[in-house]
Amino acid sequence: MVRLHGAEPLSEAARRYINRLSDLLFILGRALNRAGGRGDVLWQKGKNAV
Repeated sequence: MVRLHGAEPLSEAARRYINRLSDLLFILGRALNRAGGRGDVLWQKGKNAV
């Protein structure tokens, strides 16, 4: 989104859609963790590197 926005302006609707989609994916990830018997992974600066 940032790279695309640098090339051409993005509408408010597109930004809102991507934001809501990221919210949905975050919640689905939490639900899948819970269904798999795992808890949330809490972010800690410098400790959650992959």
